[in-house]
Amino acid sequence: MGVFPNSSIAQAGDIEDYIVRYLKVTEPVPIVMDASGETQLFSPEELSDGKRLFDDNCKNCHVGGATLPNPVQSLSMKNLQGATPSRDNVANLIEFQREPTIYDGSDVSFWCRQVPDTWLPDKELANLEAFILRAAEVARGWGTEDVADGIDFT
Repeated sequence: MGVFPNSSIAQAGDIEDYIVRYLKVTEPVPIVMDASGETQLFSPEELSDGKRLFDDNCKNCHVGGATLPNPVQSLSMKNLQGATPSRDNVANLIEFQREPTIYDGSDVSFWCRQVPDTWLPDKELANLEAFILRAAEVARGWGTEDVADGIDFT
């Protein structure tokens, strides 16, 4: 059983073309929910809801999975896995969004804004995180490391 059973924000038939074309989702797909590897199925509608939330709240700094304020730490799966704690599952991404920390987890981050549950409840935030994780997993060019190649940020 998943963390949010029998719950859906998006309406049936409300599937963004991006979800089908680039994330290759036409039926529910498993997304890793926590560090133990537990998965939950997310529907194309839920991922579409997550994409809309991303577009409305995150895209200004994270267009295409890049991180404009800090290009060396994109939303690529490699970078999500390299954070401390790792951000390669829904629970850890939600925890990060609720209380952002710098990449090594040692201090508060002011680069990414805090997302209280009064702004986005857990289910909506889970859809957003599932969209990010699916994009990091399968969308060509999402958060690629070569965005910052050749740039000295020191």
